[in-house]
Amino acid sequence: MKYINLFVASALIICLLPMPYGYYTIVRFVVMVVFIVYAFLYYEKKSISLAFTFGTLALLFQPFCKITLGKGLWNIVDIVVAFLLAFLWYKENNNDSKTE
Repeated sequence: MKYINLFVASALIICLLPMPYGYYTIVRFVVMVVFIVYAFLYYEKKSISLAFTFGTLALLFQPFCKITLGKGLWNIVDIVVAFLLAFLWYKENNNDSKTE
């Protein structure tokens, strides 16, 4: 799971490009599943703020009852979430190298 953050961040950045509608639906579903897993993992680690954040993001990205924000606002959400994922990936990998 070490590179899942980068994979999801990349998928969200690609959403900024004009892609077929099916791509956005697949990304929403994959992101929802990943964020549910992250919410559970952070809850187990007692990091309630990150668990709440990822739980909320899972609800935002879920593809079943779509939240219509408009293309511009979705682009901003995609960028912010991609940077959050990249930051968490960097932070976790930086902590791993210090403990070795």
